[in-house]
Amino acid sequence: MSVALTTASTVSQKMDPVKPELIHIESQVELLRLDDSGRKDSEVLEQNAVNRDQSSALIAELESSLTRSIPPLSQASLNIPALPPEYLQVHLHESPGQEESQESVTSVDPVFQVPVSKAVQLTTNDAIKTTLLVELDISKTDFSYQPGDAFNLICPNSDSEVQSLLQRLQLTDQREHLVLLKIKADTKKKGAALPQHIPERCSLQFILTWCLEIRAVPKKAFLRALVDCTSDGAEKRRLQELCSRQGAADYNRFVRDACANLLDLLLAFPSCQPPLSLLLEHLPKLQPRPYSCASSSLSHPGKLHFVFNIVEFLSNTTPVVLRRGVCTGWLATLVESVLQPNRHASHADGGKAVAPQISISPRTANSFHLPNDPSVPIIMVGPGTGVAPFIGFLQHREKLQEQHPDEHYGAMWLFFGCRHQERDYLFREELRHFHKHGILTHLKVSFSRDSPAREEQAPVKYVQDNIQLHSKQLARLLLHENGYIYVCGDAKNMARDVNDTLVEIISKEVGVDKLDAMKTLATLKEEKRYLQDIWS
Repeated sequence: MSVALTTASTVSQKMDPVKPELIHIESQVELLRLDDSGRKDSEVLEQNAVNRDQSSALIAELESSLTRSIPPLSQASLNIPALPPEYLQVHLHESPGQEESQESVTSVDPVFQVPVSKAVQLTTNDAIKTTLLVELDISKTDFSYQPGDAFNLICPNSDSEVQSLLQRLQLTDQREHLVLLKIKADTKKKGAALPQHIPERCSLQFILTWCLEIRAVPKKAFLRALVDCTSDGAEKRRLQELCSRQGAADYNRFVRDACANLLDLLLAFPSCQPPLSLLLEHLPKLQPRPYSCASSSLSHPGKLHFVFNIVEFLSNTTPVVLRRGVCTGWLATLVESVLQPNRHASHADGGKAVAPQISISPRTANSFHLPNDPSVPIIMVGPGTGVAPFIGFLQHREKLQEQHPDEHYGAMWLFFGCRHQERDYLFREELRHFHKHGILTHLKVSFSRDSPAREEQAPVKYVQDNIQLHSKQLARLLLHENGYIYVCGDAKNMARDVNDTLVEIISKEVGVDKLDAMKTLATLKEEKRYLQDIWS
């Protein structure tokens, strides 16, 4: 059900279609006139700056943005969604909340609070991405794992973003108040229920920090609800456009693809003042983040390793700001005191830094494990941090071979890739050790931004290029020796490209068409011999 609106935007009136290039040319002509007039260089530069600012302002008026539309959308009749029914009644109680635990925001899985015993930067300072290895001390818990397992890490929202949101909602003075929820007696929402991810008795600050994904991109239903909380006519119209059928392209461009969040919208539309109940109804649960185990308990008893890139990106807001990933940004700050080398803590007292604590829970139903039969050959594909579970595989295999030297062990292939050999070749020394001692029988590496060692060499830029170079051996391992192949890393590009390469290899080496090759891969997946641990 939708409602048609005919009001045209008051901020986007018809204007002459002046081209930005003409504005720029006119500015340059004016600059030449000033230059010929005998005025001082400084005066000319000042006038040029004024012209440039005026040009930018005129160009901005011709372009749409998060807060501004242009014809035809600004003059269109709109079909907007029906207003979502409200269903939560919120009361803020001044009594201090009970002691709040991160365990209360997770699922039924057991939660373990464990100290960080070590953190190591695996990349050089000039690498495009910063990669850290973190070691957790699980020796005093019942947490157990095997190589290939993953676990959930419970992380909070950025404190600065939480405080900014509280300030924007005019709730800073009530941040420690208890939040009491109940279903509105007159709600029209069918099957209305209290959010399961919000504990019964906790503070407003705890909810915004640990329970709600405040970075979530607001859906159109949320935007529709915000319309009725907005007093300024132009702002109200723009929010209507963004949630309308006619404004789908603008929503995709300025909200969804730009990863705009609630705080971005509230800062962009100052007259929008939503009640707290609306946030609790529309913001999703802050999900724990999954990480692959990068160690073997045989090699590191009582320890658990994991690896992550510090995610950094520029916001699509005005002004543009540098943001970090919710979890990786928090982790990077958290482990600074134990990061090797320790560049932040003071050593004046000679004491040890207090180990930071994090909360983790196991992830179940994972089949990304080594074969039960160690004689089976395996192929591992893991560029970047996708190599993490394979470090656990190799550590485990090394210990097994030490304990049972008479066993027959199958070949282990690893295809690893990164940008630069000297900047972000993760676990280089460990991998060379495994290769030197015959644990890792084949180590194939590719560097996408480095030039070939010799001019006559064809560049092997990505893991799929190296896989293609060894098509005969890999086809034999998979199709004639019952081998396993594991792929870990980026789902959008790498995993898809590796899958396409495997189809080509099977088609070429077996002599079948691509459809039959795809069926062969599907069979390998059904037999759990083609396993993926991938993320987007």
